[in-house]
Amino acid sequence: MVKREEGVLLQSIVLDREGTHGLSVQICVGLRELILGGALKVGERLPATRTLAQEFGVARTTIVESFERLAAEGLVETRVGAGTYVSRALASERPAPAVAAVAVPTAKVRLAQAMDSASKLFGARLPHQPRAFTTAMPAFDAFPMAQWAKLSGRHWRKPRHQVLGYPDPHGEAALRQAIAAHLRLNRGIACEWQQIFIVAGAQQAFQLLAATLINPGDKVWFENPGAIGARNSLILSGAEIVPVPVDESGLVVEAGLRRAPDFKLAFVTPAHQQPLGAKMSLERRLALLEAAQASSAWIIEDDWDGEFCFQGAPMATLTSIDLTGRVIYVGTFSKTLFPSLRLGFLVAPRQLAEQIGICRDACSPGVPTALQGIVADFIVEGHFATHVRRMRKLYQERHQMLIDAAATHLAGDLDIVPTHTGMHTIAYLRDGLDAVALTQAAAGRGITVAPISRFGLEPVERDGLVLGFSGFTPAQIQAGVLGLRLAIDDLGAR
Repeated sequence: MVKREEGVLLQSIVLDREGTHGLSVQICVGLRELILGGALKVGERLPATRTLAQEFGVARTTIVESFERLAAEGLVETRVGAGTYVSRALASERPAPAVAAVAVPTAKVRLAQAMDSASKLFGARLPHQPRAFTTAMPAFDAFPMAQWAKLSGRHWRKPRHQVLGYPDPHGEAALRQAIAAHLRLNRGIACEWQQIFIVAGAQQAFQLLAATLINPGDKVWFENPGAIGARNSLILSGAEIVPVPVDESGLVVEAGLRRAPDFKLAFVTPAHQQPLGAKMSLERRLALLEAAQASSAWIIEDDWDGEFCFQGAPMATLTSIDLTGRVIYVGTFSKTLFPSLRLGFLVAPRQLAEQIGICRDACSPGVPTALQGIVADFIVEGHFATHVRRMRKLYQERHQMLIDAAATHLAGDLDIVPTHTGMHTIAYLRDGLDAVALTQAAAGRGITVAPISRFGLEPVERDGLVLGFSGFTPAQIQAGVLGLRLAIDDLGAR
């Protein structure tokens, strides 16, 4: 049986045992300052007199005397059999704490050169409020919480040394094996489980790969427009980001070769381009692999939402047709399960796996063991496959709901581009509508959208809006479309 909580720690009260004031007075003054300053909240339970006496190294009567002084001042109240609490009368009578003066810096903070240079180039990450039309938002309302809770309980009942100790920096074998089997069956990637490394989300994978592969000044092909978070990680490594345009067939390899034939790394989202939604054609995939081989370059394949191909067969991953071992596959459970899980993985080519393992051993404490075990069981027992199938169907329905509602209320102003994969789509605007202005007007109506131009390092050929649909019910999508209608009308009224 767990003992009753013993109250807060009060080690900020320092006693001067040779001072002119008695110990009970010093303790009383210390507690009074904490109560009046708001550090001890109204109704909060103080430690027991016996506990405080032991922690302060004083007689229990000294603590009792201090409490009696505070009670006489109305600052604490004693409840028989329950302990001593900060008086509830202070809820209305406690004076407002003094506002601390804000220190004005006298000199600019000196950053590491890499951070100082990179911070000027970082792109702002997208907001993640759970409201239409935030991107990359899974359907929380359809997540199998009961099944997840059951698996969680099972793992947290395991021996404590298994769930509370330091995890394997490479990842737990059970999860790596489960992912390897899933990738072989569902994504066409034949790999050994030892090539898989578990990371705290795809973003950590990008940081790890940048630290492992990139020297300052190395040229990196990056889709324009492209994924902001991954781009920030590569910028921080000191890479020279080379924006490469994207069309309906994906990254334009010829443009990349014209701009930087000696590139060291290429970053692509071939299954569902972020943000334009294009699928990279087989011709482009083969051309990219040929260019990487010729330049001895690496390719990061970010398959961030490729699991959700809800119409037709998904195209083979770039990794599955790579015969030269130049592609590093990165996946995430933030989209297929939920973002706060902070769990992702990368598949390293055989010739790179040893070095990735060395880096993980040297720098990473690993990902919580219990979470890995829960996800492993979720995959092995078939719940993951069932969940993905459900989400494919659900996202197709929500995508169609967005198309239908926009056709009714936004026709002529927004031209929504249908998609067959993923969690968002884009909408182009009629002439005269500004994407940035509409984004701001929509925010005023409680709607989250993002201009396509936000994802670009260079101006995009045609601006528009990025609209997430996966995480919202039909009613929320309908309300969001109506909110966009009002936002457009607001701009017209101006």
